[in-house]
Amino acid sequence: MNIKLIPVLWLLVGVAAWAKPPALIPAPRQVIWTNETFRLQRLIRVQAPDAQARVVADSVVAFLRQHGATSTFTRSEGGAQVVFKLEPSGAFRDKPEGYSITVSAKGAQLTAATERGLFWAYRTLQQLVQPGPNPSLAGCQIIDYPAFPVRGLMHDTGRSFITLDTLRAHLQQMSRYKLNTFHWHLTEDIAWRLASDSLPALTEAVNMQRDPGGFYTKAEVRELLRFARDRHIQIIPELDMPGHSAAFRRATGVDMQSEPGKKWAKSLIREVCALFDSPYLHIGTDEVAFRDSMFVPTMMAVVRECGKAVIGWYPGGTMDSTAIRQLWMSARKPLPGMRVIDSRDLYLNHYATQADLISLFQRDFCDVPEATPRHLGAIACIWNDRRPASTAQLERLNGLYPILLTFAERIWRGGGRPETETGVVLTDPVAFAEFEDRLLTHKRLHFGQKVFPYVRQSGLHWRILGPFPNGGNLNASFPPEEGNLHFPGVLATGATVYLRHTWGQPVVRSYLPDPKPNHTAYAFTEVYSPKAQTVGLWVDFHNYGRSEKDAAPPAGAWDHKGSAIWLNGERVPPPIWQQAGLRPGSLEQPYQNEPYEAREPITVSLKPGWNRVLLKLPVGSFSTPEYRLVKWLFTAVFVRREGAHWETADDLIFSPDRSLKTP
Repeated sequence: MNIKLIPVLWLLVGVAAWAKPPALIPAPRQVIWTNETFRLQRLIRVQAPDAQARVVADSVVAFLRQHGATSTFTRSEGGAQVVFKLEPSGAFRDKPEGYSITVSAKGAQLTAATERGLFWAYRTLQQLVQPGPNPSLAGCQIIDYPAFPVRGLMHDTGRSFITLDTLRAHLQQMSRYKLNTFHWHLTEDIAWRLASDSLPALTEAVNMQRDPGGFYTKAEVRELLRFARDRHIQIIPELDMPGHSAAFRRATGVDMQSEPGKKWAKSLIREVCALFDSPYLHIGTDEVAFRDSMFVPTMMAVVRECGKAVIGWYPGGTMDSTAIRQLWMSARKPLPGMRVIDSRDLYLNHYATQADLISLFQRDFCDVPEATPRHLGAIACIWNDRRPASTAQLERLNGLYPILLTFAERIWRGGGRPETETGVVLTDPVAFAEFEDRLLTHKRLHFGQKVFPYVRQSGLHWRILGPFPNGGNLNASFPPEEGNLHFPGVLATGATVYLRHTWGQPVVRSYLPDPKPNHTAYAFTEVYSPKAQTVGLWVDFHNYGRSEKDAAPPAGAWDHKGSAIWLNGERVPPPIWQQAGLRPGSLEQPYQNEPYEAREPITVSLKPGWNRVLLKLPVGSFSTPEYRLVKWLFTAVFVRREGAHWETADDLIFSPDRSLKTP
């Protein structure tokens, strides 16, 4: 088989018996759709030539039976069949996660060089189901393999304890979308969450400042390791040291960089290496003043004595060239020859889900289109500095599932461009709209009862006017408020639009080319409604960072910046805030209804024909007592309830130019 691929994503052959091809995420390298289907509700024989293939075949048999088939293993040819082929020296010999699938009316064949490759083929096979009273698999020929070997998610369970049931649920979704790495951040200043035989005081409730008593026993760790292994996910444990270790200090009474502290740390490393089957141990080393220059080399040596490779944050402690560095700060470029995993601008706790999802879809990783021996992949991270009210809030405010699926698409397929070139500015609307269709199909089919805070936004078009210098007066008024919209403007698309990204233009491109403090911008659009109707309106002017002590808006105001919105000339009042004016003194106060995702939309009336939406967007300093990170952005989208989710009201047309022709 020749796997030099033509640069085409979807090819159609013949006239398919179904309305459109299945929505596959991540999209395969090459897929040819045929006009055949493989009916599932009948006797289907499964051929698995060896033990490795049989492991995956067992999952496929269960999958076939779920869809009404009578499935059995066989060695003979003939009849409806699913055939597994392991070819270690075949076309995928240098692509251990690669696979091919052929589905015809007679059956399906899954081919790979390894069990991992067959497993990812099975994950794709699951997405080929055409639902209905007579389910079938869509006829196709697929050749596929990932761009990067490390494709992961990190949970910060050191700060906030996450139950094993929740971790299993998240790993299950990761595996469905071919993410293969779970980075488990187990220790923090707030709490040490991993049981230790050598130092049991680490997990005593008295030594935890949040979720006291929440930790993982060794039996629970082994259980999760088995669960992950069955789904071809590697778990990378992290013991963050010598910083982020106040919980260690409370339990031992000593600093980790002291001689007694180093002795305990070495013992803990050996204990963790014996527990986890991962080839790696992450030792952190970030955000700390080193008083002992030998601390990091000493701990690295212990890790390597245990047969593990070392991973550490960068910037972080000084490590030799054989260590893998996990990048977290865009301002610090990796050194020549450094092996890296990318987490720059992948902290979901800072994401505004709608807008940053666009940036994630467009970006590259490790500054390369695909892996090299030095560029290993990427890990998206969720840090819980501010206490989440619940697991559901953690998922909702971090946009976990829509972001996870978008990340899975990009990290598997590779490519993309630097965020300085694309960022949150939609640069390829056709490609994004095609992906958005697939994303929303998965939302409807697979996340009906889960938190999935994403709505269609590729058709929401705006014009940004200004910005006008306000001299630091956030209440200053400018001509757009009087109806004069005839100013040069910047066209923008999205339910959430950044004028200036959280990290600024040098890191992530946003819609204003040179945003400066002490300015007021306006955004407007015309919304065509085919009839008089009542809809919901989600509005926000700030993204409430999950690692921030962001103040709640004062009563009667949208925010602390003087932002406002008008619909057909009438000012839209803000919600009644549940924590109006709260300025939290610590990170222990969860958000309530401050973020738009956490509250009901405002009920508004649209008239038949065109409706004008105007937003006022003042900004002063880019860091204030209310918001350490001022987010110069807005969210505005009309929505309706559909089942458990809110969805964009799709009978509306957003067009600043009043064009009824949708792009």
